[in-house]
Amino acid sequence: MSSPDTGPLLEIRNVEVVYNDVALVLRGVSLHVDRGEIVSLLGANGAGKTTLLRAITGLLEVHRGQVTKGEIRFGGKAVEHDDPSKLVRAGVSQVMEGRRIFAELTVDENLKAGAYTVRDKAAVAASYERVMELFPALVSRRRDVAGYLSGGEQQMLAIARALMASPQLLLLDEPSLGLAPRIVELISGIIETVNGQGTSVLLVEQNAHMALSISGRAYVLENGRIVKDGTGDELLADDDIREFYLGIGETGRKSFRDVKSYRRKKRWSA
Repeated sequence: MSSPDTGPLLEIRNVEVVYNDVALVLRGVSLHVDRGEIVSLLGANGAGKTTLLRAITGLLEVHRGQVTKGEIRFGGKAVEHDDPSKLVRAGVSQVMEGRRIFAELTVDENLKAGAYTVRDKAAVAASYERVMELFPALVSRRRDVAGYLSGGEQQMLAIARALMASPQLLLLDEPSLGLAPRIVELISGIIETVNGQGTSVLLVEQNAHMALSISGRAYVLENGRIVKDGTGDELLADDDIREFYLGIGETGRKSFRDVKSYRRKKRWSA
């Protein structure tokens, strides 16, 4: 078995997830995130991406789900049965889809909430200075009510709040959703900067071009299974990815949702 210092930071081994004791959503998923990596997870709505993040962060029980098979290891330790607060203290932070900021609280109050597991006041102050440097747009909005921020500012706040706990691993669920291209580019640059400062990133996205452009490796999840993986550059150049996610291919520009699932499976299993 790999030691905590030499093995993957996050390792998911043959994980199955069931909701309500009936619905099998993840079907033997295996992937890993090494220390210092940005890894992307691509997939259409309903593929199981958010379920996988819930399994990592201990939030499945809230949604009446459970890991019924396999193992999730973080820092070399099995964590599939740990509660969310323990995982945050261990070094895992998540930015959920839709941002989920505390709209009635100020920007500063949101940031303080992100540091609730940190007892060292000096560490909290250092994290606060760090996020203010990363997100200068928030500096003048510190005392503003978060619900009045723009969509891009709210996404910045959600990421900043997650970083207040100084995580080893940052999980991002659709950070580009609903944002203008200019803001998506800004968020993408921030993710790279955060990673360059030593935080590993698992990025769940439908914006394949953005995700693959900044990722060292990536996986494609479909119907609860990993159907393809490779480096970011390899998948950007892959004909299937170009057709199904970037809308470029032999059949012309096409929405991923319009392509029959059986065609993808046939070609990817060839």
